[in-house]
Amino acid sequence: MEALSVLPPLVAIFIVVWRKEVILALFLAILTSELLLVASPGVSLPLMGLLNSLERVTTVFTDAGNSRILIFSLMIGALLAFIRVSGGMTAMVGLLINSGLARGQRSVSALTSLTGMVVFIESNLSVLTAGILSRGLFDKYGMSRARLAYIIDSTSAPVCILILLNGWGAYILALLAGYDLKLSPAEILWGTVPLNFYALVTLAIVFYTAYTGRVHGPLKAAEARMDTGDSSPIPEHAPTKARFMVVPLLVMVLGMVSFMYWTGDGDLSKGSGSKSVLYATALACLTGYIMMLMSGKFGHSQLVKISFDGMGELLPLVTIVLFSLALGASLKQLGTGIFIAGLVGDFLPLYLVVPMLFIAGGLMSFTTGTSWGTFAILIPLGVPLINELGLPPSLVLSAIMGGGVFGDHCSPISDTTAVSAIASGCDLLEHVRTQLPYALTAGGISLILYIIASLVLL
Repeated sequence: MEALSVLPPLVAIFIVVWRKEVILALFLAILTSELLLVASPGVSLPLMGLLNSLERVTTVFTDAGNSRILIFSLMIGALLAFIRVSGGMTAMVGLLINSGLARGQRSVSALTSLTGMVVFIESNLSVLTAGILSRGLFDKYGMSRARLAYIIDSTSAPVCILILLNGWGAYILALLAGYDLKLSPAEILWGTVPLNFYALVTLAIVFYTAYTGRVHGPLKAAEARMDTGDSSPIPEHAPTKARFMVVPLLVMVLGMVSFMYWTGDGDLSKGSGSKSVLYATALACLTGYIMMLMSGKFGHSQLVKISFDGMGELLPLVTIVLFSLALGASLKQLGTGIFIAGLVGDFLPLYLVVPMLFIAGGLMSFTTGTSWGTFAILIPLGVPLINELGLPPSLVLSAIMGGGVFGDHCSPISDTTAVSAIASGCDLLEHVRTQLPYALTAGGISLILYIIASLVLL
């Protein structure tokens, strides 16, 4: 039964590769998982599996954090529509070009990367801010939305997991609490920064791409399709004032920081990411609505239609996020993550334990679609090895953290992958396909570095 727990994610991957339909793949994966969970097989097994799958999807909404993620994903559609239709995005592109900050592909890519790094408070906020700001610039300079999705996705989580003055750091500190280790949780966590090879290598590749302008593999093919005019045309609205884009974005960023501070009772690192991003997005939408209403060019009914049209554009991706959350919950009950964690084994040479933790984290995150869920399972399994085997604490933790982000970057069922596609306006499958070679390259280099580090430090 344990071995069968990997069947649902394999079903999802097979359907995605075969049919190129993510929503169908996710639902069939949920159905497979629920069929495996049915306690008493019989004639009603298929029916019970289907009914339990529907219940699993509806149960997603019983968790307030999940509901906030889904509502925020819809509201982003409204915010993007306000920014686009108001002419603010077109005006902002012109302003950046005239100012010299966006002179060409290299400077635009660098600007996007730096924006994602500066907004390190929360990964979704980093993705959204950089993606929304750069959409028009990438179109202007003939760069694909797939390249934009890659840059913002491969900047956000690595930066968040390196700087750690955010919810990521607070979450991992909470997971480390209670273990009897020679160093404090904070000392172990800060010690991971130079050892988090996946995050460091991924950022290095992002800046290589931004500086040289060179792209490889499927991403190069996506750029070639743009050159030949095969990409879908993106409607431009007459430029008005850049403030129609700048002000809502500033409200969102500053609101996110303020709400993190407020929900954390004065401690930014303890704030609720899901609450803060929802409140900040809602405030940004309200700001955009009021600004457009006061301009005299738009009426209330027209703005309501614009907002719902924007939400409708993102409905398929929001459905993917919904099914991803449902699948993650189902796989947790099935025990998929724990089974994959067991791949680390008890009879490995000491220098291979840390590299195998990195691989296990990548596999678990890839198959479940969640890096935080991977941390929650692997840290309780990996930290006891520190005392038992005499492993360096920060090296063990960095391998688990890096592996979680690595698998998340590769996974077509990750909610953060979907949010990156939303922010950039890129097709989800194209984003996964074009980012995968970069993530696998960074993961391969990181694995070698963990083997070397283990040989040196042990």
